[in-house]
Amino acid sequence: MLPPPRNSQASGYLYELCEELLAERRLILISNRGPVDYRVGKDDSLQLNRGSGGVVTALSAISKYVELTWIASAMGEGDRRVAAQEGGRFQVQLPGQRLYLRFVTSPRNVYHKYYNLFCNPLLWFLQHYMWNSPYTPNVDHKVYDAWDNGYVAVNRTFAEAAIAEAANDRIPPFIMIHDYQLYLVGGFIRRQMPQAILQHFIHIPWPASSYWYLFPKPMRNAIMESLCAVDIVGLQTKNDVHNFLSTCERFLDEAKVDYEANTISLKGHLTRVASYPVSVDVAALQRHARSPRVQEYEEKLRPHLGEQTIVRVDRAEPSKNIVRGLKSYDTLLERYPELLNRVKMLCFLVPTRSGIKQYQRYTQDIFDLVEAINAKYGNEGWQPIEVFFENNYTQAIAGMRLCDVLLVNPVIDGMNLVAKEGPIVSANDSVLILSESAGAHEQLGEHVVSVAPADLEGTVQALHEALTMAPAERKRRAEAMRKIIEEEDITRWLYSQFQALRQLACQLPLLLSA
Repeated sequence: MLPPPRNSQASGYLYELCEELLAERRLILISNRGPVDYRVGKDDSLQLNRGSGGVVTALSAISKYVELTWIASAMGEGDRRVAAQEGGRFQVQLPGQRLYLRFVTSPRNVYHKYYNLFCNPLLWFLQHYMWNSPYTPNVDHKVYDAWDNGYVAVNRTFAEAAIAEAANDRIPPFIMIHDYQLYLVGGFIRRQMPQAILQHFIHIPWPASSYWYLFPKPMRNAIMESLCAVDIVGLQTKNDVHNFLSTCERFLDEAKVDYEANTISLKGHLTRVASYPVSVDVAALQRHARSPRVQEYEEKLRPHLGEQTIVRVDRAEPSKNIVRGLKSYDTLLERYPELLNRVKMLCFLVPTRSGIKQYQRYTQDIFDLVEAINAKYGNEGWQPIEVFFENNYTQAIAGMRLCDVLLVNPVIDGMNLVAKEGPIVSANDSVLILSESAGAHEQLGEHVVSVAPADLEGTVQALHEALTMAPAERKRRAEAMRKIIEEEDITRWLYSQFQALRQLACQLPLLLSA
């Protein structure tokens, strides 16, 4: 089957493909965070809220096309209460979506070890090349305990939930596993359901193989072996694919890696490795950007704008490189004093992982630096930086619509959807400054102002170039980026993966008889 044309008909092609794909097999999706969460209201009632974050946003689109069972962690008290009430799979009441949810409930201390001691201070930092930053912990006995009694335990529980969910299926299901929190799930499932078709998509970067030497051998080998037990490993970029193949070749003695076919053969099982660059739902994003709520925030933000305005939208965590971006802005104002009282920076920062001390320290560093820069250059009528520290997506969209420059300078990112949202919603042909190490740079790099994330001087020059760019050049770049993002939107991301699953299912009889 050929890919769909790059136009509005793509969703129709995706729907037809899903109908064919799921005629006999069910689809089960597994991720740590679910599509919704339940919060306990003041009257002790349960309130349904749509989930947030790039992974959830991308995956929620699937249930518009297919009936989907989603397995996720019960995160808060409301989720835990619902899990206890339902006892298993239940339907989520969201308009236009055929979505069923099954919560995995882990003991709080086990989940703490899994999420706060292992996943984020270690795996996240390793895969974002930040192991030696001042925010990274050492691997001590607490980490080994967090592996055994946190990460392994929670991954096993997720696998057991998937196996229980599929227990009565006549034909084993398609199972799509997502991200770094659940690297061991595929291996656990494969042992119990050898004929299931498993895909694991990794949303964050995959670092060069030599970087994995920092990680304890038993842990890294268990991760690699589990990922090589699935049928398809999906990553964001071609560079991630190469790094993953190289890592398995280096650390798994029995692995046979084919760099031309992008496959790994281990213990008689063949794993395909491919890049599927995640994107945004362009049509939904454009509707939201034109909505009355966004317009209301635009009016609220206009008094905070400068003659020119730089915007950044980030979760407040070290991989987003916020401190270096602020330091570059500081140098910009120092070097070009004519920009004082004219060019402002608005930072829309989302609190994240506040229970982890490394993230608390980084957030404090951000606010300390903002305070210092404002004290250095500000006056009674003008402050160079304003921070909006809240999880307010609509407000951030309004900020991206109004800005002249969008600064996206992460240390490294799997994709960074802000870099794709900005060009779609901009009402001002904003210039995108983008780290070369962000996954989005692979698609958009020709039309952005590129920076190396640790290059403060280069970022100063990039900011000045963006602020002084001719309107015609701004327009040319903005239109080119919009075209790329519209053609490679979330529908294409889903279609590419489902097409790969379909091809694999067609080959399955041959694989089973081999």
